[in-house]
Amino acid sequence: MVGHVSSFGRNGVHDWILLRATAIIMTLYTLYMVGFFAFGPELTYQSWVEFWGQTSNKVFTMLALVCVLIHAWIGMWQVLTDYIKPTVLRMFMQFGIVALLFIYLLTGFFVLWGV
Repeated sequence: MVGHVSSFGRNGVHDWILLRATAIIMTLYTLYMVGFFAFGPELTYQSWVEFWGQTSNKVFTMLALVCVLIHAWIGMWQVLTDYIKPTVLRMFMQFGIVALLFIYLLTGFFVLWGV
């Protein structure tokens, strides 16, 4: 039986599906933003405040941010696993990346929801 040393229960199919799903959501969010800028009202301070005041926009933006963070984590995990062979160094780097991604998540939450 083959044991997975550093997968913690994940496998390649799971990562592949997550990458594709997050890429689709990020693409939809990009099209949403491009649509607002291209076909929305004239960009004024008032229209910008109204746009970002919508709860649906905040939820979609948080979803897109979480997708970016998941996408980044899987990519960085793959790169570190492939190229950083000393286990202790790889674990410290992975911890640092997870901490940074968590800070990005909290920052996005506080900026969007104004808590």
